[in-house]
Amino acid sequence: MKPPPSSSSILRKNRLSPFLFTLLAFIVFVTILYSEDFSCIFSQLEYSSLSAPPNSISRINKNKKLPFAIGETEDGCDVFSGRWVHDDSRPLYEEEECPYIQPQLTCQKQGRPDKDYRQWRWQPHGCSLPSFNATLVLETLRGKRMLYVGDSLNRGQYVSMVCLLHRLIPKNAKSMETFGSLTVFTAKDYNATIEFYWAPFLLESNSDDAVVHRISDRIVRKGSINKHGKNWKGADIVVFNTYLWWMTGLEFKILQGSFDDEVKDIAMVSTEDAYRMGMKSMLRWVKKNMDPKKTRVFFTSMSPSHQKSIDWGGEPNKNCYNETTMIEDESYWGSDSRKSIMEVIGQVFRRSKVPITFLNITQLSSYRKDAHTSIYKKQWSPLTAEQLANPVSYADCVHWCLPGLQDTWNELLFAKLFYP
Repeated sequence: MKPPPSSSSILRKNRLSPFLFTLLAFIVFVTILYSEDFSCIFSQLEYSSLSAPPNSISRINKNKKLPFAIGETEDGCDVFSGRWVHDDSRPLYEEEECPYIQPQLTCQKQGRPDKDYRQWRWQPHGCSLPSFNATLVLETLRGKRMLYVGDSLNRGQYVSMVCLLHRLIPKNAKSMETFGSLTVFTAKDYNATIEFYWAPFLLESNSDDAVVHRISDRIVRKGSINKHGKNWKGADIVVFNTYLWWMTGLEFKILQGSFDDEVKDIAMVSTEDAYRMGMKSMLRWVKKNMDPKKTRVFFTSMSPSHQKSIDWGGEPNKNCYNETTMIEDESYWGSDSRKSIMEVIGQVFRRSKVPITFLNITQLSSYRKDAHTSIYKKQWSPLTAEQLANPVSYADCVHWCLPGLQDTWNELLFAKLFYP
């Protein structure tokens, strides 16, 4: 690419008047000045702010009403910045009331003795979240399709949404079915579906089987988002996530050709570059397939894990097992949440004009070392004597109990959907 001509050559070739030249030079100067200023400011922000790249929707549609919006969030209110407040009216539903929760997430049924983790409400600084209104959600979804796309953490948020809504629907007027990678909850009287599609990388990969996908040597095929994306077309509200499955090391394998090729052309790239490729593919798909005048698209930031208790000042070689209190330090950022990936998200979203609402759940979830399923989940394989003697060794510090934290994620989704 040739470098742009200098301002002096522009002046000679086009014979601009001194006034127009001065104006042009001023515009260039201001652009460079503020570009550098913004870059400098952004680089100095705490990573809690870094995880919230500018919302492309609010920038593009500043004076336009967004689809499904019925109001606005208070000026200056960042619903993702706040604190956890104990609330005796929580949880929003009981575990036994929702038959759709997978046994990996039914912590009470699996023997968890404490319940306090279910009774915390997120309180933004200087404002409040609108109360979750299940009737409003169902009426809005009448004749429509809501779709969660991603990994098991997005599936947990999907199940949470179903649990928040299903009590309003008669037993004989709802169903849940699974068709390969797609799980569909149907509210028959509303002619509405809430769905989950398993695609942990969004792009085609060797981990796409919705049941058998525990593959350590993970490979993603470049430019392959349509392999899954063809199943997302026609959705009115889409909630994407992807992060955890990319975190296998400092480098990642990218397939240049096809998985059917006898000799596969695989390139090793940095995990950040691989993830950037995935983000750009998602944005291109949204731009091509989602009508911003009729639909809404959300992207949920990384869900933090709590694998290393030394991150929050605990004992070495411990994790979330037996943790029943949250982290009080507002600046806490665990080592399992890779900051370089947050930088990639920020870079890609800032440079894009594709309208996606960013759900920044990372920082507020980082405090919740108490909310994981830990050992209180269905174990699909018998535990060994060594594991039973050391619960830390098999505690799940990635997934979250339901009801629990992920209900808050959907409250934030509700707020951004109806009060952007």
